[in-house]
Amino acid sequence: MAKGFQGKKKGSAAEKKAIKKAQSKRKTKTKKRTSTKKGGIRKTARKAFKGLTKKRRSMPRRSSLKGLTSSSTLKKVALGVGGATLATAMISFIAPNSSLGKFAPAAGAYALGGIEGIIGNFALGMLARPTSGNQNVAPQMEVL
Repeated sequence: MAKGFQGKKKGSAAEKKAIKKAQSKRKTKTKKRTSTKKGGIRKTARKAFKGLTKKRRSMPRRSSLKGLTSSSTLKKVALGVGGATLATAMISFIAPNSSLGKFAPAAGAYALGGIEGIIGNFALGMLARPTSGNQNVAPQMEVL
């Protein structure tokens, strides 16, 4: 059986109708090429959607005081200073005449604040005015 139009006249209206019917039944139709869609692959050499750029939202700048108080190092220093003060108070309460009084601040600072606590306590001790170590100790009499 021959393909195509089986009628009598070539180029007649019947042939054109038969050709059109056969083309509509074809499984592989040619798809019309579409332009670039947003978010899709670019189909042209030019930059697609160049006007639609994402706007950056600027973050508000943090205040330096807030960053300073939330610092973990500063917290350790504060804990070290507090630990040194507590240790000194406890040693002077428990054993006022003990020779451990000079080591108590360093031990308390290390126990609560680690090495940062010791450094902070040492720096604070250098800046603060010198005080007599143990307040509960009775002053010694000077020999004349």
